[in-house]
Amino acid sequence: MALWRGEHTDPQHFPNRFMGIFKKRSISSLGKKKSDMPEGLWNKCPSCGAIIDEITLKQRHRVCTKCDHHFTLTSQERVAMLLDPDSFDELDPTLESTDALGFKGYTDKVKVYQKKTGLKDAVLTGRGTILTHPVTIGVMDFRFLGASMGSAVGEKLTRAIEVATDERRAAIIVCASGGARMHEGILSLMQMAKTSGALARHHAAGLPYLAILTHPTTGGVTASFATLGDVIMAEPNCMIGFAGPRVIKETTHQNLPPGFQTAEFLLDHGLVDMIVPRTIMRERIGDLLGYMLPSRR
Repeated sequence: MALWRGEHTDPQHFPNRFMGIFKKRSISSLGKKKSDMPEGLWNKCPSCGAIIDEITLKQRHRVCTKCDHHFTLTSQERVAMLLDPDSFDELDPTLESTDALGFKGYTDKVKVYQKKTGLKDAVLTGRGTILTHPVTIGVMDFRFLGASMGSAVGEKLTRAIEVATDERRAAIIVCASGGARMHEGILSLMQMAKTSGALARHHAAGLPYLAILTHPTTGGVTASFATLGDVIMAEPNCMIGFAGPRVIKETTHQNLPPGFQTAEFLLDHGLVDMIVPRTIMRERIGDLLGYMLPSRR
């Protein structure tokens, strides 16, 4: 008896409309794979490849649980990590650069990064305390145009240093930068001298300045305030230098030594005073300020 009226039981004689049910479906026919895992819950370490959940990473100040690789921090995260709770008072929150040279597309680019980061420019400055020690702090944010130093960055840092001098506070700058901001030309390069001058006056007043170098610290920032600290601290394995390795090699015509421009190499050669993991940075700064700040009695 036929399975269907008027049809043969031999599969070779099945109509084409029934043969589709016997075909193996390909993966592509299933469409795009849907992810049930929301984005932002897991992070892959670029150094060891470990997969770390976001909560654990935040608790460790974004330091890898396997290899101690230091992920990038935002300026807001850095302030929260270093300063005593509720002690931060931002300085010059509305200060921003102008396009004095008429550089094509510069104004639009700045607006994009302002919206992306919530900052007016590439540094966050303010008063605060670290283990009750009074400080002013400037934290450069690499998310904003590579933390390049333009006129607003230099002005904000200079004002923060001057506040520290006037109020007898320690000055702290957390450095991370690709160098001077080419969009502002000579106005950017002027900030090297301006910040250095403010630090000279701060030093003459007998007040401490701590420079904290993070990945990467290069260019005009390295050639000015980043390397003028009474104590120069660095996070592990961060890149520190002026020009890039290729430029240096082409200029000197010499092979560069292994590990060139790392914090560890520069510690061995005297440019960096100490390498401090992020997880103990706040305590180490507090210890230094206890020795270096003048007594307030």
